[in-house]
Amino acid sequence: MRRISVIGTSGSGKTTMARALAARLRCPQMELDSVYHQPDWEPIPNDQFRKRIARFMADNECWVIDGNYTSQGTADLVWPNADTIVWMDPPKLVVMAQIVPRSLNRVLSRRELWNGNRERWQNLLSTVPEENIILWAWTTFSANRRRYEDLLDAHAWEHLEVRRIRSRSDARQLLTEAARPS
Repeated sequence: MRRISVIGTSGSGKTTMARALAARLRCPQMELDSVYHQPDWEPIPNDQFRKRIARFMADNECWVIDGNYTSQGTADLVWPNADTIVWMDPPKLVVMAQIVPRSLNRVLSRRELWNGNRERWQNLLSTVPEENIILWAWTTFSANRRRYEDLLDAHAWEHLEVRRIRSRSDARQLLTEAARPS
């Protein structure tokens, strides 16, 4: 386990797991949201997005990349270079129990996420899922699960070790296995 892609629906714990794995393996981590969302939430052009990801992988023997962006072709870019997929797949109610307080905390603290971007009250009050991360997580959960099941069943990814993390116990076990011997 030296080149890891951490995937999962919004609020599933991707970044938390990626940070913990990167620390255990002593390798750099790339959070795709931090690359994709430029100032004022503007998306980076896809060719630049893919170049930055490719450069990160080429520059590091060991790496952890967290995020989805399969519609931008990240699976076709990252997965052929990975040796492990960690699919964060807790139950929907666990995802909601994680994303609601996280989002409220981010709005209240005005903490910068990436490139000057912050979560805003008007987004959390929006009834449009593309604007409201909580609604997005709720409405896309089942489709994301089916999409990942289909993607990971593809013959092209047989070279990958796939770890489906459904519980905190699964997460602890993975982190224990990932720890390097001293």
